[in-house]
Amino acid sequence: MTYIPYRDPNSIVMLAGPCAVESLEQTQEVAVMLKEQGLRWIRGGAFKPRTSRYSFQGLGEQGLAILQQVGAEQGLKTITEVIDTPHAEMVHSYVDALQIGARNMTSYSLLKKVSAITGESHKPVLFKRGMAATIDEWLMAADYVTADGNPYVMLCERGLRTFETSTRYTLDISAVPVVHQRSLFPVCVDVSHPAGQASLVPDLARAAIAAGADALMIEVHPNPKQAKSDGPQQLTCQQFVDLLASLRHLAAAMGKTII
Repeated sequence: MTYIPYRDPNSIVMLAGPCAVESLEQTQEVAVMLKEQGLRWIRGGAFKPRTSRYSFQGLGEQGLAILQQVGAEQGLKTITEVIDTPHAEMVHSYVDALQIGARNMTSYSLLKKVSAITGESHKPVLFKRGMAATIDEWLMAADYVTADGNPYVMLCERGLRTFETSTRYTLDISAVPVVHQRSLFPVCVDVSHPAGQASLVPDLARAAIAAGADALMIEVHPNPKQAKSDGPQQLTCQQFVDLLASLRHLAAAMGKTII
């Protein structure tokens, strides 16, 4: 199995795809584009933990099946969020990597469950920082995920909740070098969630690469205006293609390749 690189100094992993898997056609369109761009991963939410119970909650297992299908069709690895302990084994059975979201950074029963089920499979785990967590708290929580022997854990900075309202969250770009100094974990930067608006995503993505991020997470949707969740922060497929070309030039200047 091809894992998320464990601090590969020569590459930056791109984890792109829709915020939520909404339909087969929507996910296929994004997957075809990612394949054409020479990328290796597609992300997409099947279970969506939302602030409002009236917001789109995801397609559940149907979404997992769609993600699995399009990944197989295009030869892409798949990653999605697991939000609850009872669903962990089912999610694990469908995808190539698991994501633990910011809301669950301190859901220790879920962290222990994910550790147990990935201890043997060694499927990668992307572990997001809680929206009010310190770096030390984040690193200590990560120990729960690696407890059963899976070393393939990547930490994901996704912005903090602060007094600032100009962006959805405040991106702590300094977390990238700090985590690199304090641990062996690779670091992903989710640039879509802290931006909250598509126009800010390119500059945050460039900042993440410049800071030494090992991976980027960017949300892409064929028609963001019709997206069922987080439409304003998602790029169109063409916007993503244009951004990727720019990011590849920056990565090359640093001796790296975006994969």
